[in-house]
Formats: sequence, C-alpha cells, structure tokens
Amino acid sequence: MYGLLLQSAVEIIRDKYGQETWEQIKTTLNIDVNSFSAFQQYGETLFIRIVQLLSQMKNEPLSDVMDLFGIEFVSYISTYGYDRILRILGHNMRDFLNGLDNLHEYMRYSYPRMRPPSFYVEKETAEGLTLHYRSRRRGFVHYVVGQITEIGRRYYNTDVEIEIISEREELDVTYVILELKFENTAFVKETIANRDSNDLDLSLDSNTFFELFPFHMVISESLKIISAGDSLTQLFPNIIGELVRDIFHLIRPIITLNWAHIISYSNNVFEFTTMEPLRKRIQENNTQINDASKQNDSEMLLTMSPQRDNQEIYLRLRGQMLYLHEWKTIIYLATPVLENLDVMIDTDLFINDLSMHDSSRDLVLAGTQQSAELNLALDQEKQKSKALEESMKKLDIEMKKTDLLLYQMIPKKIADRLRNGETTANLCETFESCTVLFSDVVGFTSICASLTPMEVVSILNEMYTKFDKCLENHSCYKVETIGDAYMLVSGLPERARNHASEIIDMAFDMLDAIITVSNPTNNEKLKIRIGCHSGQVIAGIAGIKMPRYCLFGDAVSKANIIEQTCKALHIHISYETYKLLDQKLYEFEERLKMTINGSLPMNTYFVLSKKDRLGNKQIRPFHHVFEEMKQQEIEETKLKQMKTIKSVKINDSLPVTSKLNGITQSLSSSNSISRSAGSVELTTSTKINSNDVISHRAENNITNPRINNNQSSKMHETASEPRQSITSFQGRLRSRTCELL
Repeated sequence: MYGLLLQSAVEIIRDKYGQETWEQIKTTLNIDVNSFSAFQQYGETLFIRIVQLLSQMKNEPLSDVMDLFGIEFVSYISTYGYDRILRILGHNMRDFLNGLDNLHEYMRYSYPRMRPPSFYVEKETAEGLTLHYRSRRRGFVHYVVGQITEIGRRYYNTDVEIEIISEREELDVTYVILELKFENTAFVKETIANRDSNDLDLSLDSNTFFELFPFHMVISESLKIISAGDSLTQLFPNIIGELVRDIFHLIRPIITLNWAHIISYSNNVFEFTTMEPLRKRIQENNTQINDASKQNDSEMLLTMSPQRDNQEIYLRLRGQMLYLHEWKTIIYLATPVLENLDVMIDTDLFINDLSMHDSSRDLVLAGTQQSAELNLALDQEKQKSKALEESMKKLDIEMKKTDLLLYQMIPKKIADRLRNGETTANLCETFESCTVLFSDVVGFTSICASLTPMEVVSILNEMYTKFDKCLENHSCYKVETIGDAYMLVSGLPERARNHASEIIDMAFDMLDAIITVSNPTNNEKLKIRIGCHSGQVIAGIAGIKMPRYCLFGDAVSKANIIEQTCKALHIHISYETYKLLDQKLYEFEERLKMTINGSLPMNTYFVLSKKDRLGNKQIRPFHHVFEEMKQQEIEETKLKQMKTIKSVKINDSLPVTSKLNGITQSLSSSNSISRSAGSVELTTSTKINSNDVISHRAENNITNPRINNNQSSKMHETASEPRQSITSFQGRLRSRTCELL
C-alpha cells in the first residue's frame, strides 16, 4: 500500500480527533515515522489496523469511520492535483462510474506497483445502476462508498445513495455488489439518441482491420485464439489455435476469465502478461573466475566483475475487449506496455512493430529522452523527502521537549486549553476543597552564611530534585519554589477526594528525602518543617511573560503561617486537614490552640507517623534521625542547666565578697580567712547569714591580739550595716535556686 492512503488517514485523524489521538495510535501500533511518503510502499494491513484502533478508542462503528475516511480522502487528494483527474473522467456521474475501473490506469506511472480494485456497471436505469466491486484488500467497502458519495456531491452535483446488496469472499478477492440510486439522466438521453440514430452500412476488409492493430487477438466463445496481429505472431508463432489462458495471465480486471465476464467488462481495460518469459536478461553483477592461463599458465586469477542476475522478461499487453455481432467473437485491441527502449530490446520489439495511429511510438521515444531528466528529478525528490523526514523527526523531538517544558510550568490540562485558544480569564477556576503544603529548611539563613553561592545552589538543586522525584508517586502539583520554600497542592487542577492524605504521604517522603542532603561545611543533615492546611482556593494563569499557574485564597496564607510555627522534621496540620484524614491511619499529637489571620483559636496537630493495615506504626528513615535529634536536645538542655547553675553561683558570690571586703581586709577571700582564723571558712551558699559573718568577725578579733577594743567596736558597727543587703541577697539566691530546680 502506498503512503498516500496512510498519510491521508494521519491528516484526517489529526484534523477530526486531535494530535493526541494520533500519538496514542502511533504508540500502540509502534509506528516510528512521523509522516508517510506518498510514493513509498508500506504494509498492506497498516491502514486497517489504524482505523480499527481508532474505532475502539472512540467507540464508533468501524463502518462509520471508514465512510468518514473515504469522504475526507477526496478532499485530501486535491492537494496533489488529483481532483482534476476526477473532474475529467466524464461529463456526468454515469460516465464517471463507467470509467471508474480505468481511473487507476491513469495513475500507474506514478504508482507502478499499485494493486487497484476492479469495477464494472450493469443494469442501468433512469434511477441508478448496479456497480460490481472486486478488490484483493478486505475491509474497504465503506471506504469506497464514502469516496463515491463525496465525488458525486463535489464534482457532479449529484446526490448518490448507496446500498450494499451482497458481499462475499472469493478465494483472496472481496466481491461486493452495490446498488447506486441517483438521477441517471445521461442514460435516458443515450437511450433516446440510439433509438433515433440511423445505422451506417460500411464494410471493412478484415486484413485492413488487422493491419491497424498489430497486437490484436480474435477470441472465440471457447476463448480460443483464432486470429492474431503480425507483431504478436512474430513473438508467438504458434499462437493461433491456443487458448488465451494457456499463453496469457489476466492481471486486471479482477475477474474469472470467461466469456460472460469479458462481455460484462467491455468498458474496462484488460491487462495481460505472458505465462512464460520471452527471454532471460543477464545483468552483469557477479564475481567470475577468469582463466588467466594466457598470462600465467600456472595461476588462476580471481577477478571481481559485475554480478550476473538472471531477470525474466515478460510481455505485457493492455487494451479493450469488444464483442462483434457479425463474427460472434470478441476482439482484443491491445498495445504492448513499453516504459523505455530497454524493454523493447529485451522483448525483441522494434518501433515499426508498433501501430502508427496511436501514441505508442511517441511515448517510447519521448520517454527515453526524458527518462534521464526524470530519474535525476526523482533522485532529487527522494533526497529532499529523506531530508524532510529527518527534519520532521528532529522537529518532533523538539516539540516533545517543548511540551515537556510547558507541562512542567503549567498543568497539562490547562496548557491544552490554552493551545485551543481559551483566554487566561476563562482558565480561572474555584476549587472548594484542596490541601496546600509549605516547607522550608530550618536555619537556612545561618547555613547560607557559611557557604558560597554555588554551594547554596547545589544544595537547593539536590533537595528539589529529590522532592520532584517523590512527586511522581503522588497526585500532587508543584506550584512554585522561592529560595528554600517549597509549595505543593493536591486536589487541583484534577479534583480528588483524598487530597489531604496525598499531601501527608508526600510530606513523609519529603522528610525521608531531606535527611539524605547534608551541609557541605559540617556534614550535618538538613532539616525541614512542613505546614499543611485545607480549604478553598482560586487557581489560574497569572502574567504573560513566563506565565505561572498560581493559587489565591485564605487557605494559602494559613498554610504558610502553620508552616512557620512548625518544628524541625515535623508535619504541622490545621484542624481542617485533620478532619479530612483517617484518624485510624495516622498518629497525631495535639498542640495548643492558635489564632491564624485573626480567626478564632483553632486546634493544630503534628502528624507523627502512619500506620499499616494492622495498626502498627510504620518506622520511616527520618524517624531515626528524629530520635537522635531529640536525644541530642535533651543532652544539650542538661548541659545548659548545669552551666546556668554554675554561672549563678559564681556571679552571685561576687557581691558578698566585695561587701565583706568593705568591712575588713581579712575577708578578701575564703582562703585568707581560713589562714587567719584557722577554723572558720566563709562560703557562698543559700545558708549564709549575718550572724555567721559577725561570729566570724569576732573570732578573728579574739585570734588577732593586734586588734584593740576600739577596732572591734568599729567592726561590729560596720558589720551591722550590710545585714539588710545580705538578707535581700539570700532571698534572690533562694528564688534562683528554686527556679533551676
């Protein structure tokens, strides 16, 4: 089958059903070409398989699809100029149908290996006629019906109604009888003209008649050849008296060769080929072993010469069968099919063997002169066609890349609507319920402070790439990324009931993915926090340059606030999202109520884990990191508490020592007091009081004989002054200790 039919099917599918349908058919049938060359042959069953698959995909009857393809094919071939051939086949619809069998004959030079169907007309009336259709292809009956109907309407202004009378298979041939109903005014006019015409009685000598047709045959009712032309008898000296079927094989029309069928097909072209080859042409294209004894008697040289292929040469005849009432015979007026001079040489024919009254001689000579130019033009066209095919393949690859890029920026459903011409205003849509997710990296600002710009970009690229891979397993749409913030939504543009669970499952995968990304400076694993909220949003295309599919609504801002109040490696959700989740399937931790955007206080929850069907907690990779993080926080808290206690002890002891130093030089330090008293030690503790200090002072006075009574009284008076400050210090120290405990 030539690519003209297949390419017409491709264009019809694209025009009527869309490019996506053709891409699905290509994928299903493993068609690896973007277009079919009109003059190249392809598989015989490919056309039927395309139509059958289209019928199944669109749930349309196969007969209706074939009828549509037949109608649209008439419009398609006008691009190749074949509409002019259809216009000149006859004056009216009757003439077209009578010459329909010869239509493919006119196209044999462009499509030499064509397998045309066969048609003939009978039972003509004023209301229509009966058309017999034979073809070696199956399944094209409705295709032919659609073509005939459209040709009658388009070119002959005739409405044709076609009814299938019968359809059967004869060996490898499909035989169908069609009844065509239309206003057959041409038949009425011809009947009247024949009735009123005067027959001329002109006699012609048979020898003179036979000389006019050197390739004729006179055939009896038993299909025996009783006379043949001079040129034909030169090729077949014993042809007289032989049966036609013993010497020739009927190529077309597709009928059984008998007397009745030949008379019925008198308006058709009959093409025969000889049963036996006339001769064998040897093509030089072989390796031969040449005897080189003349050059060297002791050597046999193997030389490469062109290989010799034996090609059998057959004679092909094409002409018309006419029934002669006077002779009670059928005469076959034929001419040989000679494409060029090479065929004449191979068949041992010469120019003078051809008849002078037709164009046989001119066609052979003119064809030879133009063959070189035609072959050159054909080669150039083939090269152009091949280059065009390669360009189409590259274009298809680039279009797929463009589509992929577009679908990454805008949802496929919205992008297709934009392609169909819808405005951006019409694409705005309200979604009553969907779930929005926000996430960001904990401490990202401090992390970036110690990294170069390229390292920051590398970390973000690694993180977002892993998040994007997780998206392939969930029904979520990536809205945008800003810095370290990652925004997702589920429930749009394709509405879904389980959008909350899809977002939570995606959040768990994000937590598993983020722990595989590390800070290059300290190899510490990154941590993210996630916030989710469910509610109503409005989605649409915003902007002309770099258009984006954006979300608007209170649900977006609430999800962002919930994310900002989240902890590291936690999933923080609102009460609205909590209600949409299956409480038996997830483990939650309730948090304190919080106010968002001036609304009433609402409950929020941490989603800790997901449970399996048996109710067991699923341990995910990020849970191990989460436990390590909790343990590390506990240890850091303990260390901070111990450091705080020590710092309080040291800082609070300094004022007491300074006060005592104001009283006497011997109280400058506990060590000096110990050396002077020997038995008394001053320490900073919660049990210190003014009496201890006074008694310590008294002991020092007793021990040191150099201190007189006047000095001791002064010390007593001085020591009584800081009692009030010491008492206040004790209160502060007790409250700080209780706070630490």
